Amino acid sequence: MSMDIESPVHQIDLKELVLSNGSFGPHEIEQIRSTIASDYAQFSVLRDLAGELEATEERSPATSVRLGVGLFLLGRYHRACEVLSNADGGAVSHYYRGKSLFYLEKYSEAVEAYEQAKRAGYDSGFCDVAIAEAKRYNKEPEDALKILDELYGPIEQTAEYLYQRAATVAAVGSNPSEVVALYERAVELEPEHAGALFGLALENDRRGNDEKALELYAKSAASFPSHVGALLNLGVLYEDHNQFERAQRCFERILDVHPAHPEARLYFRDVVAAGGATVDPWEEREKEKMAQILKVPVTDFELSVRSRNCLQKMNIRTIGDLTHVSEAELLASKNFGETSLIEIREMLSTKGVGIGQFAHEKRTDEEVDISDVPEDQRAMLERPIADLNLSVRARKCMNRLTMSTLGELCRKTQDDLLECKNFGVTSLNEVREKLEQLGLKLRGE
Repeated sequence: MSMDIESPVHQIDLKELVLSNGSFGPHEIEQIRSTIASDYAQFSVLRDLAGELEATEERSPATSVRLGVGLFLLGRYHRACEVLSNADGGAVSHYYRGKSLFYLEKYSEAVEAYEQAKRAGYDSGFCDVAIAEAKRYNKEPEDALKILDELYGPIEQTAEYLYQRAATVAAVGSNPSEVVALYERAVELEPEHAGALFGLALENDRRGNDEKALELYAKSAASFPSHVGALLNLGVLYEDHNQFERAQRCFERILDVHPAHPEARLYFRDVVAAGGATVDPWEEREKEKMAQILKVPVTDFELSVRSRNCLQKMNIRTIGDLTHVSEAELLASKNFGETSLIEIREMLSTKGVGIGQFAHEKRTDEEVDISDVPEDQRAMLERPIADLNLSVRARKCMNRLTMSTLGELCRKTQDDLLECKNFGVTSLNEVREKLEQLGLKLRGE
């Protein structure tokens, strides 16, 4: 029996689906999903197309819907929520904002978004099923079951309804035979339903039907978006059968969408080691991805005028610059307050990085790079700034800029210091005079 997760390729132009000005709704989204399920190489195509939409200077509300849904499919849920919140306010944007909130484990907010989607015209049955799922995950299985009990009509004959009912009955802890029957009916209706296949695989796994469980895990993993549990279990089974490359692909699929998934990262490392690899390809890809993120200019983001001006004065041009400066240094800048700090934090979170994440690397570089300081004076650079006996105002500026040694001070320009709150020309002249007494200067003087 084959245990691969590949499927035949559907010849659909993703670029046309994502970038065109045609209609964009559940049918088109299903085409995107099925295209990637059939040929996982299309995942990177979708990622590139989303990047192209992100780079669009003036996106229309309709374009924001396409981008938001694309970001959701890519697993970038925070950014998807942000984009969809500023989209056209239509049914699709509310529904996929709800799905993004669900994956962020913000279940109550997801329920509100689904309710908005229903009011905006999205299929009410699917919205109610999604609400039931959110309540189940929010540890309210009885309420979820009540919602499902009250549904009737065509929605009852959909695979999604049957899957959610099976999972909810299982969560309530009653009638295991009904759970299996519901999963089986769901798979009969939709043979590629990831959740139903995974649920059925788990039930067979528990009953010791290993071959059947393996077959079902593989079918579930072949879908897109794949069920994470199916990929994890399938990867472990591949590893048990010494099929390390297939196992690695399973864990890579998870990490493509959930880069910080702890179990997937752990299993990935294990399978790479077991397969005899000397270089971890995931780590290499992550390094390359991070290098690209750090090059992104801050002008690509819609920041307030105050934040933009402050960053410009501090000569902060890229995301990389922000990861090499501390929050204290930002707050030390004139006209830069908590509101700007929160704005920058949120902006960086969309890229998976944080303020000052690599600040320690910057400080190391600054301590080593002292080429513009005369050699006979370098011994002084390790001395504390306190040795200068500065005034209270000047001393507070040094603290705000998180400087403690003369070497760190000598790496600053006069503009760097003047940008600090409550630091003026008088304090600057004081610092210059104290440094000159030791034969030292600020950078650029």
